[in-house]
Amino acid sequence: MTITKTKNKEKAAPVARNSRRSSVDGDEPNPVDVFVGQKLKARRNLIGMTQEKLAEATGITFQQVQKYEKGRNRLSASRIFQFSRVLNIPVAYFFEGFFSSDTLIGLQAGFADNEQGVFESEADAADDVMLHKETIDLVRTYYTITDEKLRKDFLKMLKQMAKNFKSPE
Repeated sequence: MTITKTKNKEKAAPVARNSRRSSVDGDEPNPVDVFVGQKLKARRNLIGMTQEKLAEATGITFQQVQKYEKGRNRLSASRIFQFSRVLNIPVAYFFEGFFSSDTLIGLQAGFADNEQGVFESEADAADDVMLHKETIDLVRTYYTITDEKLRKDFLKMLKQMAKNFKSPE
């Protein structure tokens, strides 16, 4: 950001917007793109699919999948639709749990805007346990138990263990 001095007042010049990221300032990825990318990666890992397999199924390179997962490249509606089909999930999955202020995602104030605060998510996306590799490994291993009764008994035992060994807060 450049600063110009005029009569003892500093005035910040507006930051140029990156046309490839038209909704945010500078070169930072749009928070929506980052969130959708995280959801894409989480689902791909959950079902045990490699970036290469996902790329092959959708006719792109695995490098492009990496860029999508990091939020560096924007996903078009048609690409989100393709991914939803390949990953066997609804399109809405990619946006579930996303909360952000309008200005953070690049929306400008309009006539209906007011001073209402932003709804804050209880858990920050960075702290979402569903995005951790350990969680994905646990869920995948859990579902390898084919006997439904045994699987439910295991879950019951695991919950009891967690309750018994819960660290004091």
